[in-house]
Amino acid sequence: MGKQWQQHFMAWGGVIALLTSPVLIPYPVGAAGLGEIRQRGRLVVGVNENVRPLAFRDENGELQGLEIDLARQLAQELLGSREAVVFKAVNNRDRLPLLLAGEVDLTIARLTATPSRSRLVNFSRHYYLDGTTFITRNPRIQRLGDLVGAKIAVLEQSSTIAVVRHVLHPVELVGVSSYVEALQLLELGEVDAFGGDRTILTGWVQEHPQYHILGVRLSGEPLAVALPKGLQHSDLYIAVNNALTRWHRSGWLQERLDYWGLGNN
Repeated sequence: MGKQWQQHFMAWGGVIALLTSPVLIPYPVGAAGLGEIRQRGRLVVGVNENVRPLAFRDENGELQGLEIDLARQLAQELLGSREAVVFKAVNNRDRLPLLLAGEVDLTIARLTATPSRSRLVNFSRHYYLDGTTFITRNPRIQRLGDLVGAKIAVLEQSSTIAVVRHVLHPVELVGVSSYVEALQLLELGEVDAFGGDRTILTGWVQEHPQYHILGVRLSGEPLAVALPKGLQHSDLYIAVNNALTRWHRSGWLQERLDYWGLGNN
């Protein structure tokens, strides 16, 4: 996950989206209501580019992942083409600032819908319920009870710490500053497992198949599409929610979740 935070305060106009193919672009484009988006012919979406399996670049440099699928499907439903989308790279820190600055129409970037964030932006219904789980390479650890008394790595100052302490007794937590450090401790056998968000750990296992995820989810954190507040954006908000509702009911969303290894929603 990137650490650089660049917030723009000027919009250069939506005309750039008309001239740009559906790839990541560095240009600010004004957020718009649904009518203006349709007139423009492009949906501008803020996405991550290094969070497998939600949004990441494959070996050919192409954006892939669940959230990329969602953005393309929204473009299909709103504009009639999966290619009618402009992706703008966002880091964790600028996911909401860029939306508030009007540089994207909406953001699909592993955003948890929380009360504090909801004071700033509107959130759609959730497309995935994330939550705390564990990975390990120890074949004897297959269920939650096998972790009682174990040494578990957790990111320092993360919400995972309170969740794990509440569920497992006794347990020894080992703070780490990064996923790289957690992997080093696991490889050295200094910890038995690593606790974190299921979405991130799913991507970890896809890149390191010698590990496996425990089939538990200890918390529920709804990932949702973030949209700007305001009456002018109400049509877009309704359209996005209606699309998500149809995807839930039709099974399309579950099929995509299964495809990307995220399991039941």
